[in-house]
Amino acid sequence: MKLKKGDIVMVIAGKEKGKTAKIVRVLRDENRVLLDGLNLVKRHRRADRQGKKGQIVDLPQPLHASNVMIVDPKSGKPSRIKITRGKDGARERVAVKSGEKIK
Repeated sequence: MKLKKGDIVMVIAGKEKGKTAKIVRVLRDENRVLLDGLNLVKRHRRADRQGKKGQIVDLPQPLHASNVMIVDPKSGKPSRIKITRGKDGARERVAVKSGEKIK
């Protein structure tokens, strides 16, 4: 998977299509990413002790990595990623659309 925690991505499929967010967590085994403030579902939390009320909590759910694309740092549009070798031989991620290096 070429996505990392902290990357800015755009959702390209599903109910959140067209929205951008930062990756909070990458679940490599499941090929999924958790986005900040997107794909929220409501969960009912039970009162854990007497005198405390139950509540409804919004929890973010992971999206499949194929449903997001990294945002090109130059144009702000979604782009694919390719891996290249830099001048010192280090591995670099590059946006295919503009050729711009991704942090």
